[in-house]
Amino acid sequence: MMPDGAFEPLQPALADIANALARLKRVEQWGQLDAVRGAALTVSGFGRAVAIGDRVTMHGTGAPVPGEIVAFAGDQVTVMAEGSAVGLTPGARVVLAETPELYPCAAWLGRVIDGLGRPLDGAGVLPQGSHPMPLRRPAPPAFQRRLIGKRLETGIRLIDVFVPVCRGQRLGVFAASGIGKSTLLGMMARFVAADVIVVGLIGERGREVREFIDVILGPEGLRRAVVVVATSDQPALTRRRAALATLSVAEWFCGQGKQVLCLLDSVTRLAQAQREIGLAAGEPATARSYTPSVFAELPALLERAGPGAEGQGDITGIFTVLVDGDDHDEPVADAVRGILDGHLVLDRRIGERGRWPAVDVLRSVSRALPRCHSTDENTLLADARALMSAFDNMAELIRLGAYRAGSDPQVDLAILKQPEFERFLGQGIDERSPAAEAFATLGEILGR
Repeated sequence: MMPDGAFEPLQPALADIANALARLKRVEQWGQLDAVRGAALTVSGFGRAVAIGDRVTMHGTGAPVPGEIVAFAGDQVTVMAEGSAVGLTPGARVVLAETPELYPCAAWLGRVIDGLGRPLDGAGVLPQGSHPMPLRRPAPPAFQRRLIGKRLETGIRLIDVFVPVCRGQRLGVFAASGIGKSTLLGMMARFVAADVIVVGLIGERGREVREFIDVILGPEGLRRAVVVVATSDQPALTRRRAALATLSVAEWFCGQGKQVLCLLDSVTRLAQAQREIGLAAGEPATARSYTPSVFAELPALLERAGPGAEGQGDITGIFTVLVDGDDHDEPVADAVRGILDGHLVLDRRIGERGRWPAVDVLRSVSRALPRCHSTDENTLLADARALMSAFDNMAELIRLGAYRAGSDPQVDLAILKQPEFERFLGQGIDERSPAAEAFATLGEILGR
């Protein structure tokens, strides 16, 4: 006879086995491949046993090709392949696969995964939680959510003072390529006062993934982070799934009462992936060839971030938007700006003159203001903005030497203070600045 408690070490293993058995498919359903037209594959034989979003596996002469059902008409469904269709033959067997679900747990912190929850970092098997998180979930009902919480310190002077972020707020970072979006996200991930960070690198260059994780995010940031990756060379379905998985992981930690910072880079590449999927499904192209489903997908995803319900944490979302050709009114940027609770605008000209982060303060807005600042802080902010605006309005005349000192006392003061403002707004990548010190420094600049 075994002593009392001898079976206790076996209980976690048995629970894992039971969870794995519960996820197994019990019935195999299959159809056949009828036609391949570019990215759209036509399959018949499933009848009414399938739905939009179901995954399939296609078996041809080569390796099995995964795919997803994106449209149907009568007995025929349209499948988009996740990879090359080379090797698929007429009548190839198409098997219905299991619906992807994630099983997050606290042991995912410090790991790098793909949109199916598979490890990419070579750090061994990824532990699995006991409760599934579907990739697609509706946003919480509006009246079940709490209000936006108190100010969340990012450690970046410019943001904490001029474009503050509160717990549960959603902020967009709008910029063209090469102006420091990823660097700014890495600074937030290292400095921000959050319990958990979930990073989604969507459509990122393969070379830059390792650089972001090892250099920009660093060991300190990675310890409390889960990174979801889909590189630019991967299929559109894979890129979209990684974005959905990023929000699903963030929602799991939020449900555990954690304050979650969700960084998604970038929403534009998600929109481009959805455009490819929509075109394969037969949708009409609209503004700049984006399909209608793109503008339905964006709010469905972005609204999942925000304040949690009572007893939960919050998901503070920072979403980057890669503006096409420096056009901040292009369709995706315009749609996202209307959904989020504020936006940071990065300007190439500011970076070219050597000030980083290259944020254009006067074009950036936080809808958490003025509530998240104290009365004194709002006064300092208003006075600083007024002087910056006065300088900006006369900048061309000042550079040409056409402005005469004494013409306007406010402009004279703005010219005097401009070098100090530039030093205040600039910040090193490893320099953390508490908000209290930032406001004290701003007060000294303004002579308070």
